[in-house]
Amino acid sequence: MPGVLVGYARVSTDRQDATMQRDALAAAGVAPGVLYVDEGLTGSTRARPALREAMAACRAGDTLMVTRLDRLARSVPDARDLIDELTQKGVRLRIGDSVHDPQDPTGRLLFNALAMVAEFEADLIRARTREGMRVAKAKGRLRGRAPKLTPATEGHLVAEFHSGDYSVHELARRYAVGVATVYRAVERARLKGDPITPALPTVENT
Repeated sequence: MPGVLVGYARVSTDRQDATMQRDALAAAGVAPGVLYVDEGLTGSTRARPALREAMAACRAGDTLMVTRLDRLARSVPDARDLIDELTQKGVRLRIGDSVHDPQDPTGRLLFNALAMVAEFEADLIRARTREGMRVAKAKGRLRGRAPKLTPATEGHLVAEFHSGDYSVHELARRYAVGVATVYRAVERARLKGDPITPALPTVENT
């Protein structure tokens, strides 16, 4: 009996949309119940809830699919940790149309080469970003990002969160922001001394 195709997608910022990745994974045969998405989370950390769920969903004989390797890992050590975990579970990795069997030496070699390329590309992006910020600062053009929500709108969002009528994901759709923005709004209210605002898990966003 063929294994299950488990899908994983990730976007790094609130401004990005995972729709293209979702569509590509669905077109490849990933069922909605085994398609996991992290939004507003960088690929340089393993602290990604949906990734943990995707890895936990994989069983021996299954295949974990991503559209690109950088959606899964952005460093060689992280990629190696992931491939070791997949190897122990007997799970294959599919990147786009290419399937890699971590138990095969050639498959591991190709995967490690791809991981090195992904890390190199990530380093280039970081270097270009730092250089761009340095130039902008020198020209007096560097300013902080404008807030996505006005204070009044953010207050309404927090109030609706407390009402219990909406989930975090529903609020994100309702206010056209990312999930991380909702978490930050609620956390800001808590830090300002709102007695009914519980602490929420930190969501990293780069």
